[in-house]
Amino acid sequence: MVRTETARKDSHYVIEVRDLVKTFRRITAVDHVNLQVKKGELMTLLGPSGCGKTTLLRCITGHLNPDEGRIFIGGKDVTSIPTHKRELGMVFQAFALFPHMTAYENAEFPLKIRGFPKEEMRERVEEAIEMVRLKGWENHYPRQLSGGQQQRIGLARALVYRPKILLMDEPLSNLDAKLREQMRFEIKDLQAQLNITTIYVTHDQEEALALSNSIAIMNEGKIHQVGTPTEIYEEPRTTFVADFIGLANFIKGIVREFDNLGRAVVSSEDVGRLIVPFSHGLRKGEGLLVFIRPNDVQLLDLDDETVEDNAFEGVIEKATYLGEKVDYRIRAGSDLEMRVQVGGMSRFTRGDRVKVHLPVNRCKAIVSD
Repeated sequence: MVRTETARKDSHYVIEVRDLVKTFRRITAVDHVNLQVKKGELMTLLGPSGCGKTTLLRCITGHLNPDEGRIFIGGKDVTSIPTHKRELGMVFQAFALFPHMTAYENAEFPLKIRGFPKEEMRERVEEAIEMVRLKGWENHYPRQLSGGQQQRIGLARALVYRPKILLMDEPLSNLDAKLREQMRFEIKDLQAQLNITTIYVTHDQEEALALSNSIAIMNEGKIHQVGTPTEIYEEPRTTFVADFIGLANFIKGIVREFDNLGRAVVSSEDVGRLIVPFSHGLRKGEGLLVFIRPNDVQLLDLDDETVEDNAFEGVIEKATYLGEKVDYRIRAGSDLEMRVQVGGMSRFTRGDRVKVHLPVNRCKAIVSD
């Protein structure tokens, strides 16, 4: 039985999840998760399908009961409180609009079931319709609306009774790419305008980076890292985070020593000696992965002598023109395949031998997971 605590008046968080566990038979979907969301923050739960992000969200909404742990909203333990008493606005992947109701009536529905006075309902619905830029479409039925318009009505319905928290589960996944991009910015602007605390679930990395104040990366029921989009992209703490967000190159190595600048000198069977910036926790003799993004790697002519550190020979195996950039697949050493992306027209073709340079300040050391 879940024990209920009184409100935690000292809490700095609007949403707080403490040591949450949810299992389905032998599968642990949420594995001792701790999470805090500040007032006005838009936090995205990001991870591959089946990582536990939707299960975690449904525990927060009250649609699922956790096996262990507690959930606080506004400092109050709501773990055993039903969904309709948690003051949440929810938008899901399926728009779930009532087909027999107009856009206005769909937006009005949450107020009707809560018994709001007619005049207040009218004011709130008109305000919500205006907010999502659907004025003039109020009397249209869902079948008469585009996917983007239907999603806006879903948003209006979630916001119409002014909830403390907005929870969104893959809300744009049913839209085409161009509309999805447009709606990202609209959701972000609306969330910032209302200053409403929001948890947003997606598996789309670009969507998470574009929308979020902070991102929680999940895999196999656990949270691997929480940080700003910049921190998640630039300073991943685990191999999974580095590999899941964007494109990544990994080079296996061993820390041999530290130079007089405190940088780690790494030996790699594939490319020889590498230097990486200092990272807390690195020890001499320890195995690690040197991580660098494809767009941070430099390709030079083989006889270029302008760089010395972190330079080695490679062979172009594939060059793909992508419009604003060229994507190269490069073989180095005995068994290392690297991906490199550079702007402009292709300078190299398949079979060319090149010098590959990894700028020291763009390399990161990750202790193997």
